[in-house]
Amino acid sequence: MTMQAVSSTPGADPSVGLRYGLMPVDGNGIAVATVAAMLGDGDGRARVLAPGEVLPYGAAPVLVSDTTLYGATRLEQTLLRWGPLPRPWLVLVSDAPARPVQDARFLVRALEGRLAGVARVPYLPVLRAVKGPQEALEYKDVQTAAEKLRRTIEGK
Repeated sequence: MTMQAVSSTPGADPSVGLRYGLMPVDGNGIAVATVAAMLGDGDGRARVLAPGEVLPYGAAPVLVSDTTLYGATRLEQTLLRWGPLPRPWLVLVSDAPARPVQDARFLVRALEGRLAGVARVPYLPVLRAVKGPQEALEYKDVQTAAEKLRRTIEGK
């Protein structure tokens, strides 16, 4: 699989503006909000885009899905209508402590050529018990997953 590192807009100050525009493909829940917090690292450079909102210039598109077959199918539908935007990153958030079902794994693997890369977030049971993403980021396993996610997408 080929991966593209996310780079900022030439001449732009990387400390200002939106760097990641997140688009949930199968629903907007705590996992999506936590991924936005993980990538934004508290500085507001990542946020979930509203349905139909245009991706701001210079922001990297990031699709967020869980590891279900439904999520993989919605991902396929999204990529079929993708259009001229830059290839998006896919963040797969594990919805259970087990591997995704075989059909979901195969479908995501088949779609990898249309993506800038795939980053995986492990199952984080704490997401079931927190009120919001900022509370989730207080936990060591979430912080570790956030660091790994940023390293993967930023190519570091």
